Amino acid sequence: MKAATHPKYEEIHVKCACGNNFVTRSTNRGDIHVEICSACHPFFTGKQKVLDTAGRIERFRRKYAKNEKAEPAKVEQN
Repeated sequence: MKAATHPKYEEIHVKCACGNNFVTRSTNRGDIHVEICSACHPFFTGKQKVLDTAGRIERFRRKYAKNEKAEPAKVEQN
């Protein structure tokens, strides 16, 4: 194998929003920050957890607020 063709495979630190930290190996440069890991994901823990999706919903509404105003009112037919 040629030495210069493969990327460096080094240890990196993964940091989760829940506070969990662990070390893994990757070709990625620098640390990785994730929102959900195996320590806090409902599939692995078996517990329901309310995630902060309000920020996503508000961003969506602001983004498409112009389109909502432009739509004509629907007329009901009897």
